[in-house]
This record gives sequence, C-alpha cells and structure tokens, in this order.
Amino acid sequence: MATTPQAASKSPTIRRILREAAEISNSPSADYTAEPLESDLFEWHFTLRGVPNSPYSEGVYHGRIVLPPTYPLRPPSFRFMTPNGRFEANREICLSISGHHEETWQPAWGIRTAIVALRSFMITDAKGQLGGYDTTEAVRRRLAGESHAFRCATCGRTNAEIIRECEERAREACTSPSDEVQVPEELNLGFRDELEARKAQAQAEQQKRESERQEEAAEVAQLAEGFVQTGPVPAAAAPTPTSPLSPVAVGQRQAAQLGRTATVPQAGAISTNSPRRPSDEGVPVWLDRLIVALVVMLSALVLKVLFGV
Repeated sequence: MATTPQAASKSPTIRRILREAAEISNSPSADYTAEPLESDLFEWHFTLRGVPNSPYSEGVYHGRIVLPPTYPLRPPSFRFMTPNGRFEANREICLSISGHHEETWQPAWGIRTAIVALRSFMITDAKGQLGGYDTTEAVRRRLAGESHAFRCATCGRTNAEIIRECEERAREACTSPSDEVQVPEELNLGFRDELEARKAQAQAEQQKRESERQEEAAEVAQLAEGFVQTGPVPAAAAPTPTSPLSPVAVGQRQAAQLGRTATVPQAGAISTNSPRRPSDEGVPVWLDRLIVALVVMLSALVLKVLFGV
C-alpha cells in the first residue's frame, strides 16, 4: 500500500531528508548541489566542482548518494558517476563518512557535510582504498576537462548546465564563502588516523620484505660458504731423487727384462715342434678300397633285381 504524504511526514527519517533538501535549496553553494529524486527520497544526485589548485580544479563531477532506511542513524553510501581519476566511476566509495565505516559516522552530520568532506577527500592519495583510483596527474586533468560534457541519464542535464545553475542561485541568494559548511574536525582526524594506519601498514610490509631479502642473502652466503676450501691445499708430492745407475746395473736390468720377455708366450703362436697327425692314421688303404668295391657290387645287384636286367 502506498504511503500517504501525511503518514510519511510522521517518519523521523522522511522529515530529516525533507529538511536537509530544503536547507540545501535555500542556502545554495556555487561549488556543489544535491537534491533527492522525485521518485525516491532515499536516492540523491549531487554535482560538485573540483578542488582549487589541484588536478581537479577545472572539473565538474556528478555522483549518486543512497540513504539507508534508518538515516541518519546509519551513514549514506556514495559513488561518482563522472570519471575523475581519483575514485572509480559507478563504484561505491569507502570513506569515513560512508557505510563502510559506520563507527565513525555521527547522526548530526548531514548530506551537505558529507558532500563537503567528499570534495576535500578528492585531493588525498588513494593508497589501495576501496573505490579509489590511482593514475597520473595528466590523466586527471584531461578527465577534468572532459567532465563538463557528462550528462546524467536520470537528471537529463550536463554537469556544465547544473553547475551554472548553482552559480546563479548562489549569486541570487548572496551566499558568501564564509557561509560554507566546514569539514568537521572529527572527519579530518579520522581521515588522518586512517592515513597513518595505512602508512604504518606500508612500513611494516616494507620491513617484512627487507627482512625476507636479508634472510635470503644469508642463506645464499651460507650455501656459498659450503663450497669454499677452508683447509690448506696439500702440495703435490715432489719426485724422489734417484742416483744414477752404474753400467753393470744397467746391463743386469736389461738382461732381466729380456728374460721375462722370452718366457712369455705370444698369443696365437703355433708350435712348430708338435707332430702332425695324418688324417688316415689307424685305417689301411686297401680296406677303404674293398669297402668301395662292395658298395658298388651291392648297388648293381639291387638294380638287377628291381629292373630285371
């Protein structure tokens, strides 16, 4: 069932949202603006000018704010829709004023305070922040120049048109820079604490890497030491000097060598003194002839019987 305006006005959250929307409209700023959608009071769109004296100074950036049902007891969430080089486009941002850090949010803060803080956070370093984006200054300046032509499909206007209307309303309302909301000190302190924590974490990681490099160098040194010769290298044994032999001793040595050579038989040598055995030793020649004659006669007899010759 749809909620009637009278019933909705009784909700503390709705009353708070309507009051903040009226306050921003009645006290406009030339540097930013924000308003809820006509179809959804819990979704706001904001447009802000880049921080002066920074790579974003020439840029105009559009974004989206989503309020939780229990706002302002819980913080809103933020995301930029215009590419800017500091925050990723269309991704929720992790800040001390966003839903990622509910412990630092205070219900006394409002949407205007959050936008002013968000604008000041643009000049800080991302350092691995969720939704943060690191790039060169040249890229950020280029994106700043291109940001004026960005058109929100929901709002139906370009960033240049929206910020021009902001300037006109601020002139009509005679709003001075001194009337602008300042970033609460708690946010600055919280953000500085977060930066210090990140810095300490980075230093700890660097020390850990340095310790690992030192341990690795020590291991390499120990391995190299295992191959180093720690004891004295023994000198080569010097040849024992020998006294010259007398002619008689030389002759005796040569005779002994000749004697050893004569006693060693050569491989494959055939002795010529061994008697050669004849192939027909022990069988008379006439017996061989008799056997041959008998074989011939038997063969002839067999042929005669078989063929009747």
